[in-house]
Amino acid sequence: MFKIVFKSISLLFFLVVIVCVIYPLSLWIIGQTLFPFQANGSLLIDSDGKPIGSKLIAQPFTKDEYFQPRPSAASYDASASASSSLAASNYALRDRVARVIGPIAKDQNGQSATPLIEKWFQEDHFQKQPGILAQWATQHPALAQAWVNWDATHGTYVDNWMKSHPAVTSQFVKDNPGILQPKPADLAVVFFQTFSKENPGKFPSADSRQMADGKIETAIGPANTGLDIQSIFFDMWRQEHPQVVLQAVPGDLVTTSASGLDPHISLQNAEFQLERVAAKWAANLKRKPTDMRHEIGQILMKNASAPFEGLIGEKYINVLEVNLELHKRYGAPQ
Repeated sequence: MFKIVFKSISLLFFLVVIVCVIYPLSLWIIGQTLFPFQANGSLLIDSDGKPIGSKLIAQPFTKDEYFQPRPSAASYDASASASSSLAASNYALRDRVARVIGPIAKDQNGQSATPLIEKWFQEDHFQKQPGILAQWATQHPALAQAWVNWDATHGTYVDNWMKSHPAVTSQFVKDNPGILQPKPADLAVVFFQTFSKENPGKFPSADSRQMADGKIETAIGPANTGLDIQSIFFDMWRQEHPQVVLQAVPGDLVTTSASGLDPHISLQNAEFQLERVAAKWAANLKRKPTDMRHEIGQILMKNASAPFEGLIGEKYINVLEVNLELHKRYGAPQ
């Protein structure tokens, strides 16, 4: 009996040593010796030597100076996977896609459609009725409320507007007796309706300015051009201008990724964003847009790759790698 127990304990001990010590130690040595970059998470390092992320995990980029990844239903969470759960009949899906396409839409001649969108918005008529902004908020109150809640500066702006429009706020409370102390989001539709009347052809857009002490201050005011108008109202403009032939966009520009592990976009997707990225860097660095477009285009081609050393499949780029190279070459965005 003792021999059987001894043999069992000895076998257990050797298995623990092999499985829990020798095997993982061997893999660690092989990984650190032959594949140190991959074994340590494929981390990318900035100019200060600090890791800024993994080339295997997507990150959100929102500044115009950077290329942007695919939209993520998992909010770029590497540990999550999810679908957007938006049906084709849900306007939120159409709105999301339109906001991506609007700022980069081009006609068949390669000319940007954004001047057409802004000119139409400034004329302030949709379906032969005045007040584009008011119609948008009335038709899509959830989007109007989302705008108020999206950023603290938006909520503060509407809150100050409520204080400067006591009659409008009082009338809202009378019309909605169940809301005794309305929050800014509650008055989102009324706010946009009033704003539309007071500022025809304009939208409350944020403007960031660098103060004398070096701090960045963001203020909201009426604007008749800019990214907000190009993106938010692209769908309404498209409804009124179906005759304008636009270039088709790459699928991965508008389709949502169900995973946070989606760090690549197609080269065609990146080329669609190139105009925006180059124009913003040209403005920041006071350089010619054509020169910036050429330089950044070379960066894209340098970083483009395809499966099996380019033997099959379309070319793609790693968004984090390209944006890191832009940051190293041109500095931090203004």
